[in-house]
Amino acid sequence: MIQHQLRQVLLERKVDPSAALVLLCGSAAAVVVWKWLVKRQIQKKMEEARRTQDEGVKKMAKAVQQFREQVPSVQTDAILSLPLLELAERLQEGSLSPKTVLYTYLEKALEVTQQTNCLRHFIPECEEQLQEIQRQREKGLLYGIPISIKDHIGHKGHLSTCGLVQCLGTVVQEDSVLVKVLKRQGAIPFAMTNVPQSLFNYDCSNPIFGQTLNPFNHQKSPGGSSGGEGALIAGGGSILGIGSDIGGSIRLPSSFCGLCGLKPTAERLSLSGASSPVSGILAVPCALGPMARDVDSLALCMKALLCQEMFQLDPTVPPIPFNEEVYSSSAPLRVGYYDTDGYFPLPPCMRRAVRETREALQAARHQLVPFSPPGIHYVMTELFLKTFFADGGRAWLDVFTGDIVDPNLKSQVNCCKIPRLGKKLLALILKPLFPRLADYLSALGGIR
Repeated sequence: MIQHQLRQVLLERKVDPSAALVLLCGSAAAVVVWKWLVKRQIQKKMEEARRTQDEGVKKMAKAVQQFREQVPSVQTDAILSLPLLELAERLQEGSLSPKTVLYTYLEKALEVTQQTNCLRHFIPECEEQLQEIQRQREKGLLYGIPISIKDHIGHKGHLSTCGLVQCLGTVVQEDSVLVKVLKRQGAIPFAMTNVPQSLFNYDCSNPIFGQTLNPFNHQKSPGGSSGGEGALIAGGGSILGIGSDIGGSIRLPSSFCGLCGLKPTAERLSLSGASSPVSGILAVPCALGPMARDVDSLALCMKALLCQEMFQLDPTVPPIPFNEEVYSSSAPLRVGYYDTDGYFPLPPCMRRAVRETREALQAARHQLVPFSPPGIHYVMTELFLKTFFADGGRAWLDVFTGDIVDPNLKSQVNCCKIPRLGKKLLALILKPLFPRLADYLSALGGIR
């Protein structure tokens, strides 16, 4: 049809067919060359990012080696085995030096990332921060504690990539509010951890920095999107990390890697300076939160972060400090629990974990009340999925413009690319056999 119309136009205008053919071939060749140039430009950006990553690793390895030569008698295993509360106490009293602790964790982090590829970049400024905290008059709650942060939490002088090529050219000009508060409390951010491309995946892989592996089983995923944090902390290369969570991005890596993680109520901690590939999703907000090896570590981190510095730097954060009295109270509690919500299927290990937790709480004289969460199917389909994909996934697809889609995301991207009518028809066809998949496709159709 198109060829016939083109032929008619050429005949009417008396254009030489051979000249038209040359023009068409030239146009096609130009398109091919243009696509090749774009792809080559993408490759160059990724190669430069990897080169910077390698240089950071080499710089930190050299710094660790120099420290080892200066202080050869450091008891590395003894320091790494200390829980956060004890480590913080020993740093406060001076029986351990922040320098010794920092370089001990730098050395371990190098080892862990060689095995799991969990680090996106070391933060060389950690040495400057080490000197800065030693000049502070008052020691903060996290004095001398090395801390890792997720890729998209802004640190001055570094990239917040979200695993996307389009973010490689923009260096953060100012620390995020969370990083400012961590530094004010004496913490030393020393590494930024890897994430899945666009942050929207339960695995942890992107085309720039590659796949992050689970430290306990390299055939398994550490989870996502805070997968780099999960792998680093579980491998022993960090004692405390900051992740983020919308639909499980702290909770899943914590579960996959055997850690404790907390997703606070949204806006409990400042999001100022934390980048996001998709903006404007107000009904399903992101939350920053701590990840560590035990609950006491999470509590200490929240005590440190919920301070006047946080409330002054970001007035949108409710000025409600950590309630130590409630946290430390031994008064019996009334705790509701469930081992299934009727929507997400649970494996036996999760049911066992809930049962053991219930039994432990009952043994501690707490009252346990079973309940069933109401309307989970409606919440997931109508409130979460349809809100998140209100535009049919268009805004999310746009972040991949001029980028290479990671293999782990191709099925999600391809689903979003299906025309709206196609999604609705597929949902209708699949409904009897695969109702969950049908609901997902229907939600991807967007709201009209």
